[in-house]
Amino acid sequence: MRLLYIDIRWKTGLWRFCAGARTMLITFEGVDGSGKSTQIELLVSRLESSGHRVTLVREPGGTAVSESVREILLDKTHRITPFAELLLFSAARAQLCEEVIGPALAQGHVVVCDRFTDSTLAYQGGGRGAAPISWLRSFNERVTGGLVPDRTYYLAIDIQLARRRSTARLVGGDGESEDRMEASGEAFFKRVAAAYDELATEEPDRILRLDATLGVDAIHAQIRDDMAALVAARNRSTARR
Repeated sequence: MRLLYIDIRWKTGLWRFCAGARTMLITFEGVDGSGKSTQIELLVSRLESSGHRVTLVREPGGTAVSESVREILLDKTHRITPFAELLLFSAARAQLCEEVIGPALAQGHVVVCDRFTDSTLAYQGGGRGAAPISWLRSFNERVTGGLVPDRTYYLAIDIQLARRRSTARLVGGDGESEDRMEASGEAFFKRVAAAYDELATEEPDRILRLDATLGVDAIHAQIRDDMAALVAARNRSTARR
């Protein structure tokens, strides 16, 4: 296991080295109903129109194996223990990093990911209490081979409002019901939100906290301006090498 971990970390460094200035790993975090999907679509469209090659992935999912794990995790007929849930999410992420995210970075893509390691800290750490946050951070590093997002956009929202949005989406959709994670209850999601808030406080240089109650265009403008500054800083850093 130790040899495998060293090999994955070496490959992570190689991916970043090969990719150059235009590659970035951008992640979106927040509870369901915060508006992540809308903002992801807007950012991907803007990046592509600006000439960036973009790879869009979701968690859990993004590969055949990871999508199969997703079905297990979201199936309400399964009773999954907190630690087993943690391992399943992490297995899906490990496959995604190895099969999709790493190679995309090596090819110079901007990878936009709907959820990443912060979800583990917030949901399985804060929400489920599956393991201490310090342990989860170390575990995440091994699962991803050391990949850390260049920017994380956290859409913060009151849990009751988020739940109302999610309920409206389900009622107005194709008749689908809450999945296993969505059915976890308000107290669970309040713990998740508190964990997200704490993460954003601890890592302000990486995590940009956004008020998800603002209008779609206002939120996108903040993301657009931040991405422009991020790209400019990356280009300046590369030019000095």
